[in-house]
Amino acid sequence: MRTYLRGGEDGQSLVEFALCLPPLLILMTGVFAFGIAIANYVMLTNAASAGAQQLSISRGQLASPSYDPCATAVSAVEAAAPMLTASNLKFAFVLDGNSYASNTTSCSSSSQTSGAAAELVQGQAVTVTVTYPCTLAYYKANNFPNCLLTAKASEVVQ
Repeated sequence: MRTYLRGGEDGQSLVEFALCLPPLLILMTGVFAFGIAIANYVMLTNAASAGAQQLSISRGQLASPSYDPCATAVSAVEAAAPMLTASNLKFAFVLDGNSYASNTTSCSSSSQTSGAAAELVQGQAVTVTVTYPCTLAYYKANNFPNCLLTAKASEVVQ
């Protein structure tokens, strides 16, 4: 007799699950996309630090023919961040107070005593700034289309 009085509540939990699942999936996918962006930022920060460290110890060690301290730092950054797309990395350098334009990957000199190579002065700071676009898109909706990760690291030239 009790079975007949329940009034057909057999599918209640299935309906509740069907109503709660889409918002839960959207929330979890957003959390995963944000986690990937944070992981990229940590990798970018560590790579910028590696580039600045490479610049700080490369005084007097640059090889001919280009004597290019910026290319040395770029290769160190790219090696330290293998999961990031190298073509999307944008660089800016400050050597002994002289800035090298954003998106520059080269600042070659003719010798170690002229140009950018000469600006690696012992005791002076070098700064490496690296930017990388982040994607916070999920389910084909990019809620932050202008998201840009920026990492900046400074070291003293040895």
